[in-house]
Amino acid sequence: MRVFYSIAWWFALPIVLLRLWVRGRQEPGYRRHIPERLGFYPRVDVQKRLWVHAVSAGETRAAEPLIRELLARYPQHQILLTHMTPIGRETGGILFADQPRRVIQSFIPYDLPFFIQRFLKHFAPQICILIETEVWPNLVAECHNAHIPVVLVNARLSEKSLNKAFKMPGLILPAAQAVSAVAAQSSPDAVRLKKLGVERIRVTGNMKFDVAPPAEMAQRGARLREAIGTRPVFICASTRDGEEALIINAYMKLRLPRGLLVITPRHPQRFGEVADLLTAQNINFVRRSSLSLDDATIKLDPQVQVLLGDSMGEMYMYYAACDVAFIGGSLVPLGGHNLIEACAMGKPVLTGPHTFNFSEITNQAIIAEAAIRAANAEQIMVLAQNLMVKPTFRLNMGRNALAFFQQHQGATARTMALLEHHIKDSVK
Repeated sequence: MRVFYSIAWWFALPIVLLRLWVRGRQEPGYRRHIPERLGFYPRVDVQKRLWVHAVSAGETRAAEPLIRELLARYPQHQILLTHMTPIGRETGGILFADQPRRVIQSFIPYDLPFFIQRFLKHFAPQICILIETEVWPNLVAECHNAHIPVVLVNARLSEKSLNKAFKMPGLILPAAQAVSAVAAQSSPDAVRLKKLGVERIRVTGNMKFDVAPPAEMAQRGARLREAIGTRPVFICASTRDGEEALIINAYMKLRLPRGLLVITPRHPQRFGEVADLLTAQNINFVRRSSLSLDDATIKLDPQVQVLLGDSMGEMYMYYAACDVAFIGGSLVPLGGHNLIEACAMGKPVLTGPHTFNFSEITNQAIIAEAAIRAANAEQIMVLAQNLMVKPTFRLNMGRNALAFFQQHQGATARTMALLEHHIKDSVK
């Protein structure tokens, strides 16, 4: 099966590269470092290296506490941090700007044996640490052939993804079974991973709970809130295609006070698309990129109905400035996104019906009275409005959210305990 998979990859490669170039029209980062995706890299010094793969921005932020711990415990080692997306690479560059010599970055090559072999020979990592759900058949097989342990950490697997894996058992199951160890986010994730044949699983929790909200983001959030004024603020965070129209329609139907609606699309290539949607609806809006928060005199016009969050890396700022947060990807059947950052800032959380990618953590937050699930956009807006006009209820829910965040910390230490054994074995 892996042979047929590799052949399919070879035939698809021209289309993949063309798609990469097309995506680069909106995100120029996709047109940079293309040789790295094909297994060609600039010269690097001979170093002991620990390899951490974090696909995009979310996984990179989740990996930060672990990478900091690896840097502290293995001072003679360099960290190779790889990504699939430009925003992931940009996020890693920002997070580890203070470690220019000890953290190097690259795009991971496409999953073809020749590309992976060149990558492994060039960087010679002593271990491969995959964040969350990234298990590529050829990557795992080539690491196994090179005697490089592969450990999947902060791992999650939804029921939907499990069913997909069973449709390609000859491809996915051998890769899963070749993984050296897994640190799972929750017991249900561990059960599903075990069904794939993974034997060495430990439930360690979610490392995103160990990510400390940056102090400067809280300060910028306070500055943004000062610019907004006294009206209530409701953020719809990490929204996906199709959700913004539902949200805007429900928002405009509300009786006053509506407050200020903040929309932060999940993907930067959709900023313009959402701006066009707001314009078509004759909604008075401003872009975050047009606001200079360094200007202490700046004030948001009270007539502005929507603030379009067309910036990356500022989610903590938006949460700090809001009263209530809705987590996107859950109004449409995409599985939702994590609510941890909102909880870390002590904000009440609303979510839609589709949270299968984060079912365990969402259900736990609901039980903790830190979050409320709604059936549709109209119900979300009504709940948000009720929370914004009921300060006691809103503040209690916010305190529950912060307590929920604090109670789930410690996953990084548990993950390190699992990793240390495999790192020691790999450096013998």
